[in-house]
Amino acid sequence: MAAALIPTSPEEAASLFGEGKDVTVFGGGTILLPEIAAGRLHPTRALMLHKSGLDSLDTSGDVVRIGATTTLAALIDGTDDLLTRFAEHVGDGEVRRTATVGGNLCATPGIGAQRGDLGAPLIALGARVRSTGKGGERTEPVEDFLSGDRAGRLVLSIEYDRPNGNTACQMMRRRHAHSYAIVNVAVCETNGELRVGISGVGAMAVRARSVEQSRNPDDVLKDVEPVSDALASADYRRKMLPLLVRRALDQLESA
Repeated sequence: MAAALIPTSPEEAASLFGEGKDVTVFGGGTILLPEIAAGRLHPTRALMLHKSGLDSLDTSGDVVRIGATTTLAALIDGTDDLLTRFAEHVGDGEVRRTATVGGNLCATPGIGAQRGDLGAPLIALGARVRSTGKGGERTEPVEDFLSGDRAGRLVLSIEYDRPNGNTACQMMRRRHAHSYAIVNVAVCETNGELRVGISGVGAMAVRARSVEQSRNPDDVLKDVEPVSDALASADYRRKMLPLLVRRALDQLESA
């Protein structure tokens, strides 16, 4: 039986996490509990964040700040932007009332499908992730956090500047409330700078820098290598991804 660690403040959560060795972090549990029930995950120490005070949501200023354990339902109720459009399609109402923003961002690929829809819009919005772990606390761009050693980091909060330009998105998923996405595309343009985020296609969400530079949708395949899973083949994703990027860019231009 795993030892349960239940912090009552962000500082205590950071202290108990330490460098993350042998610690399994529980936010909402919508991903971890099925893994445990199936016998694929055997935690030795469980860091339970439900009382940690990491569920703050501040949308009052020019910077949107989201605590790691903010639920998707609270996010949807409290914001109305590109991120909300993706959060509204994660799971169903029951899942959204439990699943956390930090958990979605840190989701690893499942056996049957890719997970973590929110990576694409957070990349497009230029979000920054504040985390702690080995080496102490740091804040970094979300794309750098995703490509680093996430297993040794505890997400504390996520923030991004409120977009003052146009945004657009394209999503493809099976017609089922609990289905993961086949392809997610999010784009944001501020003061002539284009940012493009892709998720649901490969092992993690990525920033499509080639598309940002060329504005050629076909260049997206230089930035991400689609994978095959239970939802779609890699070949199908290679065909659909440039099409959805084109649609998102066209939508951006017509906004």
